[in-house]
Amino acid sequence: MKIHEYQAKELLADAGAAVPAGVVVSSPDEAMQAFDKLGGPVVLKAQVHAGGRGKGSFKGSGKDYGGVKFIKTRAEAGEVAETMFRYPLVTKQTGEEGQKVSKVLVVQAAAKIAREVYVGVVLDRAIGLPIVMACAEGGVEIEEVAAQHPEKILKRTIDPDAGIHPFQARRLAYDLGFTGEQAPKAEKIITALAKVFLDKDCSLAEINPLVTTADGDVQVLDAKITFDDNALFRHPELEKLRDVTEEDPAEMRAASAGLSYINLTGDIGCLVNGAGLAMSTMDIIKYHGGSPANFLDVGGGANEKQVTEAFRILLSDSRVKAVLVNIFGGIMKCDIIAGAIIAAFKEVGFHVPLVVRLEGTNVAQGKKMLADSGLNIATADGLTEAAKKVVAAAKGSH
Repeated sequence: MKIHEYQAKELLADAGAAVPAGVVVSSPDEAMQAFDKLGGPVVLKAQVHAGGRGKGSFKGSGKDYGGVKFIKTRAEAGEVAETMFRYPLVTKQTGEEGQKVSKVLVVQAAAKIAREVYVGVVLDRAIGLPIVMACAEGGVEIEEVAAQHPEKILKRTIDPDAGIHPFQARRLAYDLGFTGEQAPKAEKIITALAKVFLDKDCSLAEINPLVTTADGDVQVLDAKITFDDNALFRHPELEKLRDVTEEDPAEMRAASAGLSYINLTGDIGCLVNGAGLAMSTMDIIKYHGGSPANFLDVGGGANEKQVTEAFRILLSDSRVKAVLVNIFGGIMKCDIIAGAIIAAFKEVGFHVPLVVRLEGTNVAQGKKMLADSGLNIATADGLTEAAKKVVAAAKGSH
């Protein structure tokens, strides 16, 4: 689960990090009132679950600025806020249609920024421990720095029980170039970031950038936090931070049915059991010239109700031109899966080609059931054959 920047900053502030004063607003009038309260200059920051806001644009507005704008006057605060609320914000992560902005953070502009630093905490799956990643060259180009100069990325492991030790945070602060009175300030912020990551079961917690100002202060200029969905049952207090308007309706619908679904950009719907098999299925579809519309793992014990709901979700996507079902019958036998597919097909009413590939226990019975159903269901004996058939079907229906 993702949250907005202002929410991430609130969690960091509660943990002891220095965060600039800000006000969250929902209208141009509130933006002007926030300007009065904070005193100029301020920065208006559109709150959406997407990166690259500063380099984005407001679709159809004719304005030359993105989702982060420096503001000098009260009138300008209202004018810019009007644009932010009226037009969708398009960034490299939102897609062409952009994202509607319902909240704007009005934050006190920092004194002249002297330096930008990146600090983040993630789980290193190779070693099974959380690590702090940091770089003295932070800001919007951090991805390029990591790709071109990986040696500049500092990494420190954290004990998941004890948390980050004071000496680790202090050493990291010095390694990032903080000296004098700035070093303990940076140490405190790094400690707060690690604390939030561990205490709230995050999958990502980052500050980008962490800045030093001309007057010697150290501040959290921007923050991003994502929680591990599998641990949310331990944190009922986080539910109020969820913004469902930022989440994909199909993904939410799938989650409520116990399905793992991620929306993609292609035109071939995929229904598979097992995450690894789902990834392989998407790979082979791409290899044979197709493009997956989604990742959908129904799990090893999917029932007829879940399969039916999965088909409904796939067919509700107007981009889907064909559907591939790729099932390995282990926990659930192939004849049971075939029965569920036939029942779901009849209930949902397919309007696009369906290709089914079954393998595993009782596969012969499953294939016979599909063949004897009288329904327009194409079958395949192998994954390569299935991929070729569904790609051809999708292209033929354009």
